[in-house]
Amino acid sequence: MAEEEEESELSDKQKVEIAKWFLLNSPPGEIQYVAKDVKLILNDDGLFNEAASEAFPLYNKSHFIVLPMSDRSGDVLVTSFGELEDNAYLDPRTAQVAIVDHVKQVCTGVRPAQDEELATAYIEEFRFSLDAEILKYVEDVYPKGVCSVYCVNGKDTEGPGSDFELAVVISAARHSPQNFCNGSWCSVWNIVFKDEQQTVEVKGKLQVAAHYFEEGNVQLDAKHECKDATLFQAPEDCALALSSIIRHHETEYLGSLEASYLNLPDSTFKDLRRKLPVTRTLFPWHNTLQFSLTRDISKELGIGK
Repeated sequence: MAEEEEESELSDKQKVEIAKWFLLNSPPGEIQYVAKDVKLILNDDGLFNEAASEAFPLYNKSHFIVLPMSDRSGDVLVTSFGELEDNAYLDPRTAQVAIVDHVKQVCTGVRPAQDEELATAYIEEFRFSLDAEILKYVEDVYPKGVCSVYCVNGKDTEGPGSDFELAVVISAARHSPQNFCNGSWCSVWNIVFKDEQQTVEVKGKLQVAAHYFEEGNVQLDAKHECKDATLFQAPEDCALALSSIIRHHETEYLGSLEASYLNLPDSTFKDLRRKLPVTRTLFPWHNTLQFSLTRDISKELGIGK
């Protein structure tokens, strides 16, 4: 018996992997609560620290968490697009680099960005114009929403003649654990400027997550992808066209989500249960003896004699 218990004991590596899974699958805004419980279950600071050091950076970047900079000069989005090195994240709008403590989810320091970490003046003109338009859109649509525009390819381009790529990241969250609900909206728009074709290709990925846990546990994890394109124009004109495209697709997707919620009582919930059995007839509860199984059971048990 003792040998069987020893064989069933999880290894330290398995414990770390399980702990990481729970941390990475925490609902939006709830990883600290999950971490507290995981630490108690592991009852081993070394194993917990190992799991947390690997899981928290991945969670923070995938959820686009927003942290206030330590010098109060603004907020920084924690994303892979702005990641320069371990725990260092660029904020293109302020040309600053924030140092992040992933496990504590705080910004511990700020430094000016170096020239090689920033885009050239040519690229910055496009990035700056688009950032200004997206900022207006986010302030208009998302309460407490945060956005940033990064150059992810071709940041050293000095002028016309080469392709380059910008990425728009939008993050909006509403955390209300005292009301048993948390939610987030994350969208990424990869925008490729093709100089030879004089076109701009747009690919969007939208993700909506919500968790409601008052006397239950209901989660929403919805994802959507879309594509679009526009002409390669001057920076200001491109910015207007691109912000209009993003507004259109996000508004359309949000509308489709709202429509699906309205249809939940009349369609989705009803479809969760079968209206009729596979015989397509109602079960005759008043006369179950017509079924052979009922007759056989009654015979074996001596019922009805």
